[in-house]
Amino acid sequence: MKKHSSVKLIRTAVQIVFFLLVFLVVIGHSLEESGISIPFLKGASLHAICPFGGVVTIYQYITAGTFVQKIHEASFYLMIIVFTTAIIAGPIFCGWVCPLGSFQEWISYVGKRLFGKKYNHMIPKRLDSVLRYLRYGVLLWVLVMTAVSATLVFAAYDPYYALFNFWTGEVSITGFIALGLVIILSLFVERPFCKYACPYGALLGITNLFRIFSIRRNPHTCISCGKCDNACPMNIEVSTKSKVRDHQCISCLACTSEAACPIAETLELNTSQPGKKEASHEA
Repeated sequence: MKKHSSVKLIRTAVQIVFFLLVFLVVIGHSLEESGISIPFLKGASLHAICPFGGVVTIYQYITAGTFVQKIHEASFYLMIIVFTTAIIAGPIFCGWVCPLGSFQEWISYVGKRLFGKKYNHMIPKRLDSVLRYLRYGVLLWVLVMTAVSATLVFAAYDPYYALFNFWTGEVSITGFIALGLVIILSLFVERPFCKYACPYGALLGITNLFRIFSIRRNPHTCISCGKCDNACPMNIEVSTKSKVRDHQCISCLACTSEAACPIAETLELNTSQPGKKEASHEA
């Protein structure tokens, strides 16, 4: 049991650390505007530590050599780091770091208590499969509108921005509505914003198609118990795949043999199929 809980415990600890770090940065920025500065957080802001800011400012940086209003060059470097890790092991940022993703996940504990096994399975599969592509429309809209206006248009609708700035008076009514919807929907669907609306998640999700390390299933040792499917917050049917290439995978590792799968070395994050080396060695 210790082995099976280690991944979850480590991931939860990482999520809490990053959530508190972002919260501390926002508090520090608010204090700095009031004339009080925290030395190690001086100059830091929510925009400066958001890697998606680097994405939306690419067009202006290439065409004008400047950043979109409020975007700090630090977000550009963070974007590169996040993309690099995504190419190696998929959207780790989504599953381990993103504070809004963690926030939704923590709300899901309430939903699971309320609805039990029905939780996260209330939307018909056919409708759900269509809704999951909405976030690509949001991504396209954000990139185009930001390029045209040279302003952070998504900030007015961003639940992440609203979550960490709700007391500042800088959040628009649409931002509060978006955050409210995310909170309510999280009681019925796990990570609803991640699944259906997050533009950054949409972009990082593409890396699942060519990432170096993938979650791979050994069909020879798999007992088809379905525990990996039940553990996946994104409703991916892991038990039917030899290699998870789904664009919605967030690399949370909740389905693996280190977390949910009861059979050792059956579901692993690897470059080759689990058990392949052993089988070739025996042959």
